[in-house]
Amino acid sequence: MKKIFTLILTSVSIFGALSVNAQSSDTTRSGRWFKRDIAGAIQLQATYRKTDLNQLNQILNSNNIPSLSHNNIWINASMSHIFKKFIVEDGIGFTPITSSEVNGLKAKYNQYQAFLRFGYNIAESSSYRLYPFAGINFSAAVLGIKDNARIENTDDFSQEILNSTSSKTFYQPNFGIDLGAGFDYLIKVKSKQMDNFEVERNIPIGVRVGYYINAYQGDWKIEDHSLQNGPDNKNSAFFVTFNVGLGYYIRKR
Repeated sequence: MKKIFTLILTSVSIFGALSVNAQSSDTTRSGRWFKRDIAGAIQLQATYRKTDLNQLNQILNSNNIPSLSHNNIWINASMSHIFKKFIVEDGIGFTPITSSEVNGLKAKYNQYQAFLRFGYNIAESSSYRLYPFAGINFSAAVLGIKDNARIENTDDFSQEILNSTSSKTFYQPNFGIDLGAGFDYLIKVKSKQMDNFEVERNIPIGVRVGYYINAYQGDWKIEDHSLQNGPDNKNSAFFVTFNVGLGYYIRKR
C-alpha cells in the first residue's frame, strides 16, 4: 500500500510540474489554451478524525502484543478548483504510524486515503469562502507485523529464505462519504504579471468540519486472500480539518 500511494503522489507531482511548464510555455504563444479564467489553490491540511482500535487491540493482546495507541491525525495534500461559485477539492492523505513491540515482535498501523468533494460557496464576500460540501472517500488501513526475533536468528542466506516468521502485512479497504462545511479566509498577496496574464494570489487559511460515514468496510486481506473474524467496527466519526495553502486566480489582461 505504501508503494501504491507513493507512486500516486509522485505521478501527481510530475503531472502538475509538466502542466505548469506547458502552460508557462504557451503564454508566449497566442494564448489558445486559455479559454477561461482559472482559479484554485494548492493546500496542506491536518485532520482530526477518531479511529476506534479497540477490537484490533483485543486481538493483538490475545497474541501477547501490546495495544496500539490512537491513530486519529491525518496529513493531507490537496487542491481546490473553483468554477464561479462551485468548489471542487481533491486530495490524498495518510496517518503517521503508530506501533507497539514486545520481545522482538512489532506491530505497526496506519491509514491512507484519497478524497473528492464538491461544494458551493454561499458567501458574497471576496475575502472569504463559506461552503457546504459532500464527497467520497477511499481509504485503507494497513497493519504490519514484524518478527525480528525469528528474522534475525540465522546468518545463513539459504536458511533465511525459508525461515518461518510471523512477519506479514494486512490491509482493509474502505469507502466513505464526507458531509460538512468549509470556511477559508483569503489573505491577499501582491498580484503577478505574466505576459498577457495577471495572476492574483492569496493565502487561504481555513477549516472544514463534517461527518465521515464509513459506508462500506471491506474484509481484512493479506495479499489477495480475504480473512474472516477480523476487527469489523466501522469508523464513522466527526472530523475537523485545518487548512493552509497558496491560492491563485489567473485571467487575461
